[in-house]
Amino acid sequence: MSSEIRDQATSIRKGEELDLGPLQAYLNDKLPEPGGKLEIQQFPSGFSNLTYLLRFGKQEWVLRRPPFGANIKNAHDMGREHHVLSNLIAVYPKVPRPLLYCEDESVIGAPFYVMQRVQGVILRKQPPKGLDLSPELMKRLSESFVDNLVELHRVDFAAAGLSELGRPEGYIARQVTGWTRRYRNAQTDEIAEIDQVMAWLADNMPAEMSAALIHNDYKYDNVVLDPADLTRIVAVLDWEMATLGDPLMDLATTLSYWAEKDEPAPLVFGPTALPGNMNRMQLVDRYQERSGLEVANPVFYFVFGLFKLAVIVQQIYARYQKGHTRDERFANLIHGVRACATLAGTAVDKDRIYELI
Repeated sequence: MSSEIRDQATSIRKGEELDLGPLQAYLNDKLPEPGGKLEIQQFPSGFSNLTYLLRFGKQEWVLRRPPFGANIKNAHDMGREHHVLSNLIAVYPKVPRPLLYCEDESVIGAPFYVMQRVQGVILRKQPPKGLDLSPELMKRLSESFVDNLVELHRVDFAAAGLSELGRPEGYIARQVTGWTRRYRNAQTDEIAEIDQVMAWLADNMPAEMSAALIHNDYKYDNVVLDPADLTRIVAVLDWEMATLGDPLMDLATTLSYWAEKDEPAPLVFGPTALPGNMNRMQLVDRYQERSGLEVANPVFYFVFGLFKLAVIVQQIYARYQKGHTRDERFANLIHGVRACATLAGTAVDKDRIYELI
């Protein structure tokens, strides 16, 4: 398969440059014989932690740092993400191997970590040119995608030394109240549909399942595919929100990213609407079949996932409004917040999670 199909880094976005001199000096001291001159590019997409390609001659690594202007001691804890990867790789090999963590902010202005680069295909909003995503391929890939989520939820997190990663008891209630509070803290506009969704979630919380390691950001553009077999997932990326909790709340997040055909989708995270993909209810059915877990109220999980996505987008939009970031991609994100609220309300009204348009 052509190398152009593999995920590629591009030029660094304005305002997100790294200070090359101190970084190269630090890496020369910490990494095994990097050699050569450091070159830096940035991976596209992503609204949260920033991801860069580091190239020393023929050697390549990936650097992750918090977004500029974010609260780095809370939602963007690089040390926590590095810890998760360091422990998880022993029991779940589909993660990049972490190499080092730096908490010295004098190097690039924030804590960061460096990991191996996993080569492969990533299906973003716009798939790589020349890639034939046939209905048959998308059907098998969407099935593999769900099966891998089930595999992740079966990880022995105790054996990985991650038992202290979160507090599973009361997870659903904390998520509903916590994301409601985060929305209020970041609110910039009055959106009646969001208020209605928050009230509905508070009144319709289901009973909890047993605890599992959950990724909390599982979507097409966070998995790396084997270029020789696009139905085989070789790595799962972006573990910043991983914790211990109800696995169906992880499924909820995935459902919120799963846009269907003909839906207005200002927030697109992969080619989920292409022919061949399962619809959201088929995705839930596949998860139930493979996991043995019953999803008794799929509407709750879909609506919660959309609400959480709306809050995350609202937080980014508020950061832009306050001038903490100059990334022009964020200027119109308030429309994404409204779209999530509208779709959530439609799901509640129709009491289903598929064919909502």
